[in-house]
Amino acid sequence: MRILVTGGAGFIGSHLCERLLNEGNEVVCLDNFFTGRKLNVAHLRDNKDFELVRHDVTEPIMFEVDQIYSLACPASPVHYQYNPVKTVKTSVMGTINMLGLAKRVKARILQASTSEVYGDPLIHPQTEDYWGNVNPLGLRACYDEGKRVAETLMMDYHRQNKVDTRIVRIFNTYGERMLENDGRVVSNFIVQALRGNELTIYGDGTQTRAFCYVSDLVDGIVRVMNTERDDIHLPVNLGNPAEFTMNELANEVAKATGRDIKIKYLPLPQDDPKQRQPDIGRAKDLLGWEPEVPLAKGLKKTAAYFESVVKKASASTT
Repeated sequence: MRILVTGGAGFIGSHLCERLLNEGNEVVCLDNFFTGRKLNVAHLRDNKDFELVRHDVTEPIMFEVDQIYSLACPASPVHYQYNPVKTVKTSVMGTINMLGLAKRVKARILQASTSEVYGDPLIHPQTEDYWGNVNPLGLRACYDEGKRVAETLMMDYHRQNKVDTRIVRIFNTYGERMLENDGRVVSNFIVQALRGNELTIYGDGTQTRAFCYVSDLVDGIVRVMNTERDDIHLPVNLGNPAEFTMNELANEVAKATGRDIKIKYLPLPQDDPKQRQPDIGRAKDLLGWEPEVPLAKGLKKTAAYFESVVKKASASTT
């Protein structure tokens, strides 16, 4: 198939492009390089089936494709709060443009949504039928509400225009090619540990997250896109249900990096969820999918990647 991946030079997008090429597809990777990097897909550039296009999804574009993976949007608070208006436009206008393309060329389209649609959840773990507890006026709303509108658009285009849509709600994901200044907790902890800095924990460290290694996530995404079921158009949670406190994660990072760590506690940011854990019953039933990579193994691989990044950065400054 000929497949379009928006945000394809990003952390998750680059792994997805790699997977799709390995399966024998032609891949068009679209990115504006706000958080995506050419380096992430440099090893794919010589593949005759790979095409890299610099483009912003808030502007329309035309391709003849069979499938569209709509991943374009900054995903960490540091980046999506940098230009909140643009973040909303990316989720809303970008989704409209990709849905318009899917409608015109009769392509199947998958929207990468997020666990952030659940906000600071009042039920635990979170199931797909939970409507969420999101502050529409807060600092995180540009991302949270943008993704919620994107889901609405996907469902309305499916109902009104018979577009073949898919929605995945992605929970915390980590792995190689995360940005070192990403601002998310796994990359923060690993880079701080490798540099010998204090690990920064916001709050008292008892808040929880569930961490899914990127290869597991990509496998789930591809399965959702290619599953043939009448109810596959409804959202599917993709994440690792193994739940860790931030204090526990810090100890796991210490083991993965082989470093002694010290922790600095800072106030919890506004609207930061206290708990986050996916219920993946739907993914198990529909796809036969569940994560395979345990946190310790995934962190070891991620730490090895960041160690090379930190070494290069320190060498370039000396």
